[in-house]
Amino acid sequence: MIITRQRITIIRTARPRKRDINDELKWFGRSLGLFSERDKDSSLYRLFVELIKSGRQGRLLSSDELAYRLKLSRGTVVHHLNKLLESGIVVTERNRYALRVSNLEILVDELRRDIRRTMENLKEIARQIDDELGF
Repeated sequence: MIITRQRITIIRTARPRKRDINDELKWFGRSLGLFSERDKDSSLYRLFVELIKSGRQGRLLSSDELAYRLKLSRGTVVHHLNKLLESGIVVTERNRYALRVSNLEILVDELRRDIRRTMENLKEIARQIDDELGF
């Protein structure tokens, strides 16, 4: 599987007050900057849930399969898949898509490692720049 550049936006929002799986999944996605108010028909949310379901079964799905299951246009599905690919949450293999891992807790751990590694690289470069500038 291929993981390309990642762009994650962490948004701090209040957790849902009541225990409802849909509200918690929406909060999870909003916290990762995935879902916005522009997604009026919740198509990205529905795609995310479908990928979670297929991941639990160990299946990768094509954009056509996702479009059919969700009753969305293939263009809409591809648009959302690109956003999820850019975030590093979804991976692709032979034109089929899946969540990066089959478990959301592990996904958070993976993203945490990615962020930590990126911050360590930034710190190293910052140190080199500071040294060159004589700080």
